[in-house]
Amino acid sequence: MEGGPHGPGTAESTTSMWSTVKRLRWPSWMPIDPYILLLLGTVGLAALLPARGTGADVASGASTVAIAFLFFLYGARLSTREAMDGLKHWRLHVTVLACTFVIFPLLGMAARGLVPVLLTQPLYQGLLFLTLVPSTIQSSIAFTSMARGNVPAAICAGSFSSLVGIVITPLLAAALLGSSAGGFSADSLVQIVLQLLVPFVAGQLLRRWIGGFVARHKKVLGLVDRGSILLVVYTAFSEGMVQGIWHQVSPLRLAGLLAVEGVLLAVMLALTWYGAKALRFDREDRIAIQFAGSKKSLASGLPMASVLFGAHASLAVLPLMLFHQMQLMVCAVIAKRRAHDPEPGVTAPASAAASRTAVGTGTRSG
Repeated sequence: MEGGPHGPGTAESTTSMWSTVKRLRWPSWMPIDPYILLLLGTVGLAALLPARGTGADVASGASTVAIAFLFFLYGARLSTREAMDGLKHWRLHVTVLACTFVIFPLLGMAARGLVPVLLTQPLYQGLLFLTLVPSTIQSSIAFTSMARGNVPAAICAGSFSSLVGIVITPLLAAALLGSSAGGFSADSLVQIVLQLLVPFVAGQLLRRWIGGFVARHKKVLGLVDRGSILLVVYTAFSEGMVQGIWHQVSPLRLAGLLAVEGVLLAVMLALTWYGAKALRFDREDRIAIQFAGSKKSLASGLPMASVLFGAHASLAVLPLMLFHQMQLMVCAVIAKRRAHDPEPGVTAPASAAASRTAVGTGTRSG
């Protein structure tokens, strides 16, 4: 596996990711991942019992704390040795960043031609915002591990993307969305930095003292990861229900949005896989690039949207929330299939032996 030498810290961190992998793995008897069912159930709960009034304020405050704690854990899990080793594999990280912040936005701008045939202007703005959001961390790592890809590279690629996105996403939103992202200002950037970057840095600084605790309780903290996302989804959908978001989107428009997002995901999955092959990355790196370069982070996107769009955030994040669930389902299937790919180390010796036999017997292969 390429990407620089990996020390003991990297091996320990890589092992700590397997609890998430096991939770993401689909049982053979179940057609859908349990976490997807929890996400759908959370959306249903928000539709039936949305948080209102004081309850909405409490849920909003709790989701803010949950996201900050989530990024604190991300910082606590990423070892300094791992980050330094990851920097040596700069070509992979530049490729992932280009997919996330260049190719994705270009495809988002191209979708402007679908207004008003398939998308309304507000839905298009939400779709464009989706293309500006950084990549995921935890699910990219989990799917890369499941598919037997370059896990250290996926850890660093997801982390670097999230950190860069804290600054790049608001700037891109201001440039491409203009007045639609009416909440953008220096104060908005400070809010995003305080909620996402500061907890991450704090986790890094405290890792020396809490790293062992995080490693020992990785299963429980993994549940905290997922619980944080569920809380954020509930809060966002509750706000949308209170504001009548579903009355603003007809079933036909919703179907059009899902179709566009399905095409967007398929295009990015194909570009990251075959583009990485054209750039001569090996199989393990291509897997990391595909999963880190084709997905978008709900954990980063929702708080950013709340700051940038203010009262209009509910409709703006609808495309992101739908895309998030779609990418989890599709990438879980791809990761499961990649896991059954033949091991290069197993087939190579057999091929070499056959070649030596052919040479020894004077046989010439074309």
